Amino acid sequence: MNILFISLGCDKNLVDTEKMLGILAKRGHRMTDEEQEADIVIVNTCCFIHDAKEESIQNILEMAQLKKTGNLKALIVTGCLAQRYQEEVLKEIPEVDAVLGTTSYEEIADVIDGVLSESPMVRGDARIRMKDVSYLPHSRTRRLVTTGGHYAYLKIAEGCDKRCTYCVIPQIRGNFRSVPVEELLDEARQLAEGGVKELILVAQETTLYGKDIYGEKMLPHLLRVLCRIQGICWIRLLYCYPEEITEELIQVIKTEPKICHYLDIPIQHASDKILARMGRRTTKAQLERIIGRLREEIPDIALRTTLITGFPGESEEEHQELLDFVYEMNFDRLGVFTYSPEEGTLAADMPDQIPEEVKAERQADIMEMQQDIAFDCAAQRVGEELLVMIEGRLADENAYVGRTYRDAPGVDGLIFINTDVELKSGDFARVRVTGALEYDLIGELL
Repeated sequence: MNILFISLGCDKNLVDTEKMLGILAKRGHRMTDEEQEADIVIVNTCCFIHDAKEESIQNILEMAQLKKTGNLKALIVTGCLAQRYQEEVLKEIPEVDAVLGTTSYEEIADVIDGVLSESPMVRGDARIRMKDVSYLPHSRTRRLVTTGGHYAYLKIAEGCDKRCTYCVIPQIRGNFRSVPVEELLDEARQLAEGGVKELILVAQETTLYGKDIYGEKMLPHLLRVLCRIQGICWIRLLYCYPEEITEELIQVIKTEPKICHYLDIPIQHASDKILARMGRRTTKAQLERIIGRLREEIPDIALRTTLITGFPGESEEEHQELLDFVYEMNFDRLGVFTYSPEEGTLAADMPDQIPEEVKAERQADIMEMQQDIAFDCAAQRVGEELLVMIEGRLADENAYVGRTYRDAPGVDGLIFINTDVELKSGDFARVRVTGALEYDLIGELL
């Protein structure tokens, strides 16, 4: 059967998609990117915020039309939206044949077999495949990497214990569960054997890795053993909660040559009052101390963060405090979300909700300031010599596009390199930065 996969949302969801692709390929199914060729469509959904929910629903509805106009035999919905709104999906979109929750993706091939055979096992309530959200899938099937083959995400844990007041993730993904070191090493070796050179470690919170199964935070140990895998050249860390960053972790990042001097630290705000209302576990002073310590020990570190603007009760003074903090901290990369009230969260029922137009204005304020910071940061790179991972060639030009250690794929900048030398995606090249183009760089091959 030809299967079309639509993977929405975060990179953690993408890992689940790639594992499902591996399971289906092992059963003999073929993958396609063409809607009209698809016998089966699987939509792996997100519903973290309102916009993500709308995108997921729209994609399901569009695929449902293929049952009327194409050759589509089965439409299956997986992931976060399926977990949270399982009955509603089946009721409101009758073209959907089955839904699988966030911990049930190991069953994808069996569900497809049942749907295609019109087995009674997939009628009625059995069309809903849900395991308890405390379950941790353990699929050892080789993933089908969809990122081009030279980099891949390694999901080291599932779920979250933090209970931030705006977030539905613990309801959808369960409590924090670490994947055992041995399983991660097996998966990382498989990825390296398949040509992956950059591992990007992800979880809802990577810094707490191991605390639940080993009794202590084991991210430094995991990093050390991953660094020993032949073929892996870069290891990048995303989603490091600031309060869990230890001195040991800082020293491992500093001393292990394969670990990129790059850290994604979601802080969400800088006002102590708003941080407390969010259920965050840091104060502004603690954030300043952690960021200062990172830069003291690793002067060339690139720091990325995310913020939420327009949280309930945020005053103009607190918005200005956040602006001042962004200016003072001079983050290399920064993203801003407007607050999205999600049903079932404490924040959705808080008083003093902020009008949407005010949220958007405050988001624009921060992004305008960050744009100046990011442009200055790019300009400061001119003259530096950097190692670059080649991502591909520009069509009809003797030029390539790549990423430096300062750039995570899909969210950060790029570097464009003019050269007649033949390069391939995944190659590493030493490049001198010759110019800056807003968020991106221009360079020449050395």
